[in-house]
Amino acid sequence: MKKNLLEFVFITFCLIGFSLQTNAQNSQDSIRSQVETIDGNEYIGIILEQTPETIRIKTDKLGEISIPRSEVKRITQLTATKIKDGRYWLENPQSTRYFWSPNGYSLKKGEGYYQNVWVLFNQAVYGLTDHFSAGIGMMPLFLFQGTSTPVWITLKYSVPVVKDKINLGGGALIGTVIGEQGSAGIVYGISTFGSKDKNITVGLGYGFGGGEFASTPLINIGGMIRTGANGYLMTENYLIINSDNFGLLTMIGGRRIIRHFGLDFGVGIPIGSDMDGFFAFPWLGFTIPFGQKLK
Repeated sequence: MKKNLLEFVFITFCLIGFSLQTNAQNSQDSIRSQVETIDGNEYIGIILEQTPETIRIKTDKLGEISIPRSEVKRITQLTATKIKDGRYWLENPQSTRYFWSPNGYSLKKGEGYYQNVWVLFNQAVYGLTDHFSAGIGMMPLFLFQGTSTPVWITLKYSVPVVKDKINLGGGALIGTVIGEQGSAGIVYGISTFGSKDKNITVGLGYGFGGGEFASTPLINIGGMIRTGANGYLMTENYLIINSDNFGLLTMIGGRRIIRHFGLDFGVGIPIGSDMDGFFAFPWLGFTIPFGQKLK
C-alpha cells in the first residue's frame, strides 16, 4: 500500500512537471517577433530557429522563410498589447512630448530623440537616467546675415506615481541669443494622467528674464489619443490671464508614425483679448529616435 502511494505521488509530480514544461514551451513558441531587414522590409511571426547564419521565422502572410543574418537590422519581441487586429502597433517615437510641450513620462536611460520643426528649429534630448533627461536646441539663424541665433537647454525630471496612470514631473527651459547678454526661459511642473497611448497633461509654469520671474503663471493643457496602428490625435494649449487681458494659444493636429520616425502636423490658433481678427499658422515637424530604443 505504501509502495503504491509513493508510486502515485511520483507519477503525479512527473505529470505536473511535464505539463509545466510543455506549457512553458508552448508559451515560448507562441512569442511573436518583428524582424526588420536592412532594405526596409518587416516580417512579423514566430521565430522557429536562429543560427549564426540565418533566422527562420513563420510569418503571418508568407509562411516559413529564412533570412540571412547579414540582412537583419533589428529583431523586436512583440507583446500582446502591441498587436491588435493582426497589426503591429508601432511605439510612439516621442511619447514624452506633444507638439512641443513635455508630459510626465520620461525617456529611459540611453534613449534619445532629435526633433526638427520647419527646418530651422532643431532640438536633441537624451535620457541621462530613467527619470532625468537633458537637451540642447538651436535655430541656426546665423545662416542669414545680420540675424541673431537663439540657443537653449532643456532639463526635465519625472517620476511615475502609479505606473502607466499617473506621472509627475518638473523642469526648465533656459535660452539665450548668441552674442547678446542675458537669458530667459521658464520653469514648470506637470501632471500626466493616463497611458502613453491615451493621456492628458496639466502644467503650470513661470517665465523669467532679466533676473525676474513673471507674476502671472502660464497654464498648459495637452493630450493625445491613439487612433490606430500608426497614428495619434494631439492637442496642446497655453493660457495666460492677468488683470488687463488674456491670451490663449491652441494647437490641434496629429502624429503619424512612419516606421520608427514620427511626423507631427497641425494648426496653431492664437486668441487674445487685444486681437482684432482670426489668425492661424501651420505646424510641421518630425522626430527621429536614437539610442537604446532602437536596439
